Amino acid sequence: MTFTEKLKNFFGIKKIVSAELFEELTDLLVEGDFGPAEAFKITEELETLCKKERIGDGEAVRQRLSGMLENMLITPQTPDFRAGAVILLLGINGVGKTTTAAKLARMCLDKGKTPVLAAADTFRAAAIDQLEIHGERLGARVVAHQRGGNPAAVIYDAIEAATGTDGIIIADTAGRMHTKSALVEELKKIDRVVESKAPDAQYLKWLILDATTGRNAVSQAEVFKEAVAINGVILTKADSSAKGGVVFSLSASLKLPVVFVCNGEKYGDIALFNSKAYARTFVGL
Repeated sequence: MTFTEKLKNFFGIKKIVSAELFEELTDLLVEGDFGPAEAFKITEELETLCKKERIGDGEAVRQRLSGMLENMLITPQTPDFRAGAVILLLGINGVGKTTTAAKLARMCLDKGKTPVLAAADTFRAAAIDQLEIHGERLGARVVAHQRGGNPAAVIYDAIEAATGTDGIIIADTAGRMHTKSALVEELKKIDRVVESKAPDAQYLKWLILDATTGRNAVSQAEVFKEAVAINGVILTKADSSAKGGVVFSLSASLKLPVVFVCNGEKYGDIALFNSKAYARTFVGL
């Protein structure tokens, strides 16, 4: 049984609203990857609301919860992929950064834009090779250096290649969490290069998170936010058995909106995040 099904069944069984319902709901939200403090806060507010409105039915509580969860989420601006934009994709290894870069490149092409893929994960030869394969399939330019090269130099060259054109740089970066200090310094260097080389460009720094990692996603976000001022999240593997509560924590604690959701491996398996739909799906509506 998925977490959403469990939550739906919970409200189906709890016909009468009581203090016990809100206590059990708090525990259930924590099980669904909510932070304990956030779970307690929203159930406390929900209980207050239900008392005020004299709600005595579990199904009505579920409807109110959906609305409150939606309000917790930060609605991101719809990306316009303007010419000269720099999109930095961040995240640990294995979350799907390279595939996501290709999906975004395809999205740009579909909008009549020109993507330039930057292979800035120079520590994994496979990442460079994979991005070049995607570039060949999509007909998109790929800027790459040798394995072990300077990632910031790759970004520099990609911006140089796109200068004077309508090109949009989509940069795949490394994510070596076991060398946290080196990772943070490397990303800060890339950040400085973008700021100096393309000071007037639209600069989007999106963290790629695996939806199935649960609460670990928050600690990952904290590390990358320490390195650069992240302004959005792309959620991958959203079609898997993810519980989903961590998305609310990202918004509430770190003020990070989810921009896109990926639900498959094909280039078209990416969609804009819909706060209302996500909140309703989370509670089984």
